[in-house]
Amino acid sequence: MEDYEFLLSIAIILLSTKFLGLVSKKVKLPQVVGSLVAGLLIGPAFLNLVPSSEFLSNISELGVIVLMFSAGLEVDIKELKKCGLASFIIALIGVIVPLIGGYLTFAPFNESTADSTKIFYENLFMGLILTATSVSITVETLKELGKLSTRAGNAILGAALIDDILGIIALTLITSLAPSDDSSVEKTAVGIVLLKILLFFIVAFAACFIFHKLFNDWTTKTGKDMRRFIITSFVFCLALSYIAEVGFGVADITGAFFAGVAISGTTECRYVTNRFETLSYMLLSPIFFASIGLKVELSSMSGKIILFTVILSIVAILTKVVGCGLGALACKYNTKESIQIGVGMISRGEVALIIANKGADMGLIDTEKYFGPVVIMVVVTTIITPILLKLVFKDKDDTNHKDSGLVENINKHIQYEKDIQNM
Repeated sequence: MEDYEFLLSIAIILLSTKFLGLVSKKVKLPQVVGSLVAGLLIGPAFLNLVPSSEFLSNISELGVIVLMFSAGLEVDIKELKKCGLASFIIALIGVIVPLIGGYLTFAPFNESTADSTKIFYENLFMGLILTATSVSITVETLKELGKLSTRAGNAILGAALIDDILGIIALTLITSLAPSDDSSVEKTAVGIVLLKILLFFIVAFAACFIFHKLFNDWTTKTGKDMRRFIITSFVFCLALSYIAEVGFGVADITGAFFAGVAISGTTECRYVTNRFETLSYMLLSPIFFASIGLKVELSSMSGKIILFTVILSIVAILTKVVGCGLGALACKYNTKESIQIGVGMISRGEVALIIANKGADMGLIDTEKYFGPVVIMVVVTTIITPILLKLVFKDKDDTNHKDSGLVENINKHIQYEKDIQNM
């Protein structure tokens, strides 16, 4: 019977994440909040209904890859170019300030007995977690507000995308250089690491350019049987993820993200996106988000750790608002727009969890002590971002924006029905 425990575990995860996701949606919060809370409730922190297992870990990793692939599918290269330089400056300062803030916040609370080199990387990794920005949560909120196409909205989108890329590069660099609990991991010279990263991006750009052209031509000329496009897209995603991780030592999620970008803008991108959204929300995403919560043990949260959790959450909010806001001011955005951009970059979401997960695997984060505060920080920033966005974007045209959002949703539904008919 033990061999079939995973079936019950998946059933519990799917039911709990969906139920609490609907509760989150009911109170106008992103459904990812409900999934995180579900993982906390059914894990060792509370009810202990679902034990961790290698199977769930592998499915969770696949969920990470699909999430990043889906993020790549949503990239609009043309929109990104419009505010490219400004977005880069905003993202760069929005990465540096949280990185320093996270390092300084964690240093007094880090009780590690490791050598000074590893302690340095542990502190740095906590700062790295704070650099992430969730594209999906911010974009979805801006769509609901009808503000995605505004000057500030475009800057947020561009900066969030560049922020993720910078974070992934930093993640690859730090995980390559930092000491690991795994004795099989060998240290690599900084120059070699940077060269491998550069070579990966050259190979990735070339592969994506070729695949984009071939895929677009293929989908344009092929008949109505579009299911093959989904398989081909997924194969490319998995292959580029494998090449990134095994061939160049770059995080697999980087390859997945670029695979999604390669398909974005093609004639059947919407169809591919719809199908992967189904795969993601039906199985992979709930397991990934729940698996994060399953690792939390609140019983180990002492008074000092609770204090650290509160401070970490406050620092996570302020460093993004200040860092990205200063970057926006430097790029000639007015004060209101700068605040809007800073607030739009607060949410950490899935990217922060992905980075934290990598750190836990390498032993750079003490799971029992510090994973709980990280998850709580993600939940806090995820909850507060939509609320603050509604406040900073509030104006007299709210009714019109809601109407435009309704029209946009209707158009999406019509397009989706056309995709179904073409199957």
